[in-house]
Order: sequence, then C-alpha cells, then structure tokens
Amino acid sequence: MALTESAMLPLGTVAPDFRLPDVVSGYYLSPVHFSDRKGFLVMFICQHCPFVKHIEREIKNLDRDYRTKGLGMIAISSNSILTHPQDSPDHLREQAQRLGFNFAYCFDETQAVAKAYNAVCTPDFFLFDADQRLVYRGQLDDSRPGNAIPVTGKDLRAAIEAVLADRPVDPNQKPSVGCNIKWHP
Repeated sequence: MALTESAMLPLGTVAPDFRLPDVVSGYYLSPVHFSDRKGFLVMFICQHCPFVKHIEREIKNLDRDYRTKGLGMIAISSNSILTHPQDSPDHLREQAQRLGFNFAYCFDETQAVAKAYNAVCTPDFFLFDADQRLVYRGQLDDSRPGNAIPVTGKDLRAAIEAVLADRPVDPNQKPSVGCNIKWHP
C-alpha cells in the first residue's frame, strides 16, 4: 500500500466534464446530470483500498444524510484492472450493492477522468457548489486505518453543510490520504 496525499486541485476550478457508465445501472452520467443540485460531490474510491474500506460506511451515510438536501454524489474508480482486477466493474457493483450505495458508482476505464480531476489517491474527494466550481478538495476527516480516531466525516461534512447553506467553505483544507491510484502499466 503506497501512502499518497491528494494533489489539491485549485479551488474555483470548474468541474471537469466526463461521461462514464454506472456499474450498477449501466446508465452514463456526467456533471450536467447534477446541474440542478446545490452541491456536487465527486469521490474517487475503489473496492480494494484499505483506506476506502475504513470509511466506506461513512460514504454511504453522507448520501443518506444529504441526498434529500440538495447534494448530488458520484463515486468513480479509476484503477487499472490489468494490475488490480479486484477493482473491475463487477467487483465495484458488488461493493455498491453490499453497502447499499444509492449514488452512481462509475468506472473510468481510460483513467482520463482521474487525470482531468488531478485525482491521485483513493479516497480523493472533490466538492463543487451549485455553479460546479470546486469549493473543497481534501480529506473526509482525520481518521485513518489503525489510528483509533473515529470516522465521522467532519471535514467533508462541514464543507457540504456550508455549500447547502450557501455559506463560504473554509479554504484551509487538509489533503486526503490513501492508496495511490493504480495507473495503467
């Protein structure tokens, strides 16, 4: 497991466009599908990463707590399935169904979306406002596998709540930490 910090895309960046298939429904999604939302959360995650496994239930809780309040969410896995077949669409679908994810979980086969977002680790979070401008990129909270800090989502939740209340998001943000995205060989 290679410990990697997120690259911290500049605040104010417009959500890079993409068109990716949801591994559960097969429908293709893009940022335009979330243009009616107060906020739009893009999460780069995967099935095998211990950092993602550590927080995956909190990811589900974010959807439960904010779905009806105006937050759109999408998860994307960009790992190479040549080197990590456990992150294939079939395994991602199983993860989504096992956890009861109610948001789209997409597979970025070419890795172009991860590169457009400058995503480098799993998990890596990008929160956009109603104008789809980046207002938060960073960690879920201070919890990591083995550090005994409870998973609460406090950092990301504070940003989401600010967006949903039309308040500015604190620009002092800590990078996410996780496994590096597994790039194609």
